Amino acid sequence: MPSPYGPSSNLWVLLGLGVASIFLMTRRMRRRALKEDFGAFVERLQLLPPPPPAPPKAPHPLNGLTFAVADIFDIEGYVTGFGNLDWARTHESAARTAPIILALVDGGATCIGKTIIDELAYGMSGENKHYDTPTNPTVPERVPGGCSSGSAVAVASGLADFSLGVDTIGGVRIPGAYCGILAFRPSYASVSNLGFVPVSPSLDTIGFFSKDPNVLRRVAYLLIQAPYSGLRQPRNIFIADDCFELLKIPTSRVTRVLINSVEKLFGKKLLKHLNLGDYLSSKLPSLKQLQNGKKNGDSKSTLLSLAKAMQSLYNHEFRNNHEEWISSTKPALDPFISAQINRLADDNLALDCCQSAREESRLALNALLKDEGILVLPTVLGLPPKLNAKELSSEDYLNHTFCLSAIASMSGCCQVTIPLGLFEKCPVSVSFIARHGGDHLLLDTIQTMYAILQEQADIASMSNFSKSSITNEESAEIAKEKGNVAYKDKQWQKAISLYTEAIKLNGKNATYYSNRAAAYLELGSYLQAEADCSSAINLDKKNVKAYLRRGTAREMLGYYKEAIEDFKYALVLEPTNKTANLASNRLKQLFQ
Repeated sequence: MPSPYGPSSNLWVLLGLGVASIFLMTRRMRRRALKEDFGAFVERLQLLPPPPPAPPKAPHPLNGLTFAVADIFDIEGYVTGFGNLDWARTHESAARTAPIILALVDGGATCIGKTIIDELAYGMSGENKHYDTPTNPTVPERVPGGCSSGSAVAVASGLADFSLGVDTIGGVRIPGAYCGILAFRPSYASVSNLGFVPVSPSLDTIGFFSKDPNVLRRVAYLLIQAPYSGLRQPRNIFIADDCFELLKIPTSRVTRVLINSVEKLFGKKLLKHLNLGDYLSSKLPSLKQLQNGKKNGDSKSTLLSLAKAMQSLYNHEFRNNHEEWISSTKPALDPFISAQINRLADDNLALDCCQSAREESRLALNALLKDEGILVLPTVLGLPPKLNAKELSSEDYLNHTFCLSAIASMSGCCQVTIPLGLFEKCPVSVSFIARHGGDHLLLDTIQTMYAILQEQADIASMSNFSKSSITNEESAEIAKEKGNVAYKDKQWQKAISLYTEAIKLNGKNATYYSNRAAAYLELGSYLQAEADCSSAINLDKKNVKAYLRRGTAREMLGYYKEAIEDFKYALVLEPTNKTANLASNRLKQLFQ
């Protein structure tokens, strides 16, 4: 049947279909081109290493590896874009290449390109209106993290064996966590800071990414110039319980992997629980001035104050470096970045406090960790936020994220982000921190533990964790461990509350009653202590501590005969127990 619009109409329809198909094909091709590098690169290039030495000389340490660098580093003949088109337009090509890049190339690695960063290296999401947002290869609908987003994506997607970024307030650690790869921030000033655009010089630290702990270690040893030697092992592993309370996913999903791994490798004795905020509160007197005289016993307030000090220092130094350029060029900055930059108040006293807090935090962490200690805490609050999510501009979200990143940024300690599989199809991670200068120990610990951590992470991922899947027994054990920390800190009432929580969750564990009895004894609540010990003994007839504590409570209540019986029974169970022996002999002498 002929067209009612005439023959020419058919021609236009065919032409229209042809144009539409070409348009769709073009769009598909563009998408395919983007997927090839996940939008990670600003510019592709090649810096080739020197030829490998002839045998019998050893090959270059990084022979055969490829790497990418964030577009904050200088490469001779290329403009350093700093994540902003106006910056690229108003700056000349670099006259020389950053020393760190030359060291890597001389070490045998090939540089393959420059990667996208957050605008002016100022964000933490990886979103950039000038160059678009690199695609997170693990979860494309979520942000890759910033500021070194492109470098993280280049490694996570397999386009490079390792990559460089700059970590000021989390710019390497956060994208490492969001993309599910290793991310290392060395000790402050252990790697040369020459040859890149400064952000905040007292916090800026060159960091790097890799999927492979062996590659990470090889790169780190070359850059920090550490001699190879036998693997060192930690003697203490501190779990920062209050930091894990900030997590927005089940704490057990991360801590179980860690605890199981440590116990399999080293046994239980290495693990210690710590309230980091409480520890730091007495070690960082400068923070009290930033709290405006407010007295707050919550350990979170110390971590928030440290985060505030870091942000103030960061803003102040950024403006010192770049305010003149911003004023003269008037670049079209992202409104959120403009708001963050303009938050700084001209308060020299506050700035002095921030700088003092930086020095105090290093001393405090070094005193805690010494030469053989590792501190464990979350890298980020939880899963990577979705693209354009409101939480990315939420002050509460940023502050709590900075509570975690400020610990290494302010102390200058070295930190590594370690992937621990997936939760709800998104990457989860944990961070290890060693003292400033403890890079050797940290790298060796990762080398030793990485395989077992991944094994345990796979088990956890396959078990399909959810908030409802955490058993009462697991929650009770967490409450008990927190109670032990409170007890050691002589916070008797807090310890009692936590042991009570453990008993409510699992009333069949004798240890919980016995531990609560110990706290009651410290408060002079002898009747409650006696009752708890009796409950513990009913559950476990061989609980020596319960007999000792009930004996002590009965002695204080004047039930001397019953107390002697308790101490005697404790000696039957444990003949060498000095406490039971001394108490029993003391009471016998009173009644002879």
